[in-house]
Amino acid sequence: MRLNIHNCRVNFGPDEMAYASFGHGENELIILPGLSDGLTTTEGKALPLSWMYREFSDSFTVSVFSRRANLPDHFTIAEMAEDQAAVIRMIGKRSVSVLGVSQGGMIALMLAADHPELVEKLVIAVSAPCVNPLIQANLQRWIGYAEAGDHKQLMIDSAEHMYSESRLRNIRLMYPLLGRIGKPENYRRFLANAHAILNFNGREKAKKITCPVLIIGGESDRTVGFEGSEELHRLIPRSQLYCCRGLGHAAYEEERTFNQRVIRFLKEDH
Repeated sequence: MRLNIHNCRVNFGPDEMAYASFGHGENELIILPGLSDGLTTTEGKALPLSWMYREFSDSFTVSVFSRRANLPDHFTIAEMAEDQAAVIRMIGKRSVSVLGVSQGGMIALMLAADHPELVEKLVIAVSAPCVNPLIQANLQRWIGYAEAGDHKQLMIDSAEHMYSESRLRNIRLMYPLLGRIGKPENYRRFLANAHAILNFNGREKAKKITCPVLIIGGESDRTVGFEGSEELHRLIPRSQLYCCRGLGHAAYEEERTFNQRVIRFLKEDH
């Protein structure tokens, strides 16, 4: 089997964007990660990402994109979507399916609304069409930890709001190490991404999406709330909604059928 695993970069203007590419399917799938991209990008991570999304490899050629390397302060979700549209064209993709997770779902929403010619099908996981009180409270707390350089508390608090209690039993064993590993040189990218979410409102754009859309939410999501998925479903015409029962914001990791459900939707005729 051809693995076709590559760590890639694409240059545009004075900046560049890292992405991981893998798989050998005929169809193209773009994956846009969440706020964690502000702490660590996809650079050099093609191998672990190809394992995480290995079920996609037979049917799709997959590209997992970071945001641009030198993310400006006050950069918006709409501008991130414009970056993504430009890069899709630059690397020769004509029409793609897109899976956006959390903040990546917000970017994917804008991409599909403003560039319908590029997006064949769209999956939005554990996201929302705009900032809501739960998102705002979480982000303001995480911004405070980042500004104080308190990496350990940032990681602990985000984990407590992402994972199910059963998964947290194992993750909590790692808490003593969290202040020492994975700490970025600075939090500029994280803060730029976080402030972009705080200023996001894609409600009107969501109504303009014309491609088939699957929305997946966690019933017990304590980061964006399942209400975010429900609102997306109400706003996006002819969208489908699936609830991961008993799971939270990390449903895309913990739901055993997540990848297969996405694959099935992307391969269906609509």
